Amino acid sequence: MNISILKKTSLVATMATAAVFAAASAPAEADNSFRVVGVPYANPAMGVQNNVVTPSATQTSVAWGNLPLANPDTVNGVTHYGYNTLDGAPLTQTKNEARKTEPDKNVYLVLGGKHYLYQGHETGPRGYVTRINLDETDPAKRVTLISDVDDAGQAYPTIDGITWDPFTHQLLLTAEAKAPKGGVFAVSLNDKGDAVDGKAVRLPALGSGGYEGIQNDKDGNVWLVEDIGGPAANGGKAPNSYVYRFVPRDRTDLTKGGALQALQINRANGSPATAPQLQANPADAFIRNLHTYGTSFATQWVTVHRGTFEPFDATAAAAAARATPLKRPENGVFRPGTNFREFYFTETGDTSTDSALPGAWGGVFRLTQAGPSASTGRISIAAVGDKEHTGFDNIAFATEDDLLVVEDAGDSLHEQRNALDSGYLYRLAESERQEKHDDKGAASAPRPTRWLAEGRDASATFDSMSGPSYNDGDNEITGIHVSDGDPTPAGLLGAKEPRPLSARWRTFWTQQHGDNVTWEISWNGKSHD
Repeated sequence: MNISILKKTSLVATMATAAVFAAASAPAEADNSFRVVGVPYANPAMGVQNNVVTPSATQTSVAWGNLPLANPDTVNGVTHYGYNTLDGAPLTQTKNEARKTEPDKNVYLVLGGKHYLYQGHETGPRGYVTRINLDETDPAKRVTLISDVDDAGQAYPTIDGITWDPFTHQLLLTAEAKAPKGGVFAVSLNDKGDAVDGKAVRLPALGSGGYEGIQNDKDGNVWLVEDIGGPAANGGKAPNSYVYRFVPRDRTDLTKGGALQALQINRANGSPATAPQLQANPADAFIRNLHTYGTSFATQWVTVHRGTFEPFDATAAAAAARATPLKRPENGVFRPGTNFREFYFTETGDTSTDSALPGAWGGVFRLTQAGPSASTGRISIAAVGDKEHTGFDNIAFATEDDLLVVEDAGDSLHEQRNALDSGYLYRLAESERQEKHDDKGAASAPRPTRWLAEGRDASATFDSMSGPSYNDGDNEITGIHVSDGDPTPAGLLGAKEPRPLSARWRTFWTQQHGDNVTWEISWNGKSHD
């Protein structure tokens, strides 16, 4: 893909186009005048398609797959932003094309007066972490390799999730794989945003499992969301993944160990819903009720492991502790303005129209507690998935009421519904006000506004139709991220109310697969304070 580094792709072509969008979907509006006009349709799953962004925004490419790394590890093929070239193959659209590395979740930080975007890479022969210098205009200097070796100088697993831990001054990385491969790694940065030694250190006290989402709270706890598919059943899969909370002994040094906990959800009769029950009966009425808007269930955290240096299977330990498995939860974030008392996380579901199981379409869940370290709480579904809105993956708050959720529905479901992935905005306050003031206790689930209809670039189209099996097919939306880059505890996601119309707050997403482009979204009406 030949993209200028400062090229902007604006989808507000004419007033007539804007009128079509506006007629199809009323704008979602927050108290700070953040407005999003809906995109009327998803892109069809056929041929090459362009991204369609809400007329309320423009997008700018900040990095793309064939950008060379300023400091490559040539010996191991870590030479480009989106490709590993160890086999010497051409980059794209040939039968023996190079292995794509799929930059994934984003972390935006302002360090040493510079503006950086950090990402782990999800596929390829080895894991690595890169940094995009958003201030650098020379493409050859824009992307830097931060890490691709562990503390023994060896390769480490490919990376899915990433977050910034301000208490340890580390990037925390998750390897989404079953034990013993999966788990959490840490890479230390200095005050200038450079790697201290470039080594990714495994944190065994946090366990080994298919972790994807990772997030800190204000107390220094580390929240983990696991994505592992369960046993096949009725065209779908039984629940097999957990939500975890790691309580460290010392929040400034995670190597000192602590307690790993998993979320347990009670049935209406007060007994916990457990893995043996839900895997023996994936059509359990509890799953249907859990995915019904307006219901809520009591929760508690159960300890699955205490220790420091011994590796352990977190998934097996959570099942043994009678925690409650879910249908592929993926990522989570704290809601701003709640003082870390509300945690929202996505659940992907079965991503197949063949599934006859309850909860097949997943959704977005809200966990409410008295505080981030509380031992009990309540869980309810905040947004219910359906065929047209499912495969929910990354999640971010644009304001304290506006929740951005993006799809990773997968090639099979794209074909089944003839629709590529979309990004949605859920306006939470409307349904909450209705629920609060309705004497009958009924409320309508929030309706999604599509802000992005993802396309399919030529490279992804090639891979989906005839490319090598080691490279993914259709493009995927990932890494939706809204942050002001504050690297202190005050900048934890959820600590401040985001102001997307302020220039200090920036929004990013990554178009995985194909050309592997990372985009910055600029919302219309953005100020320049």
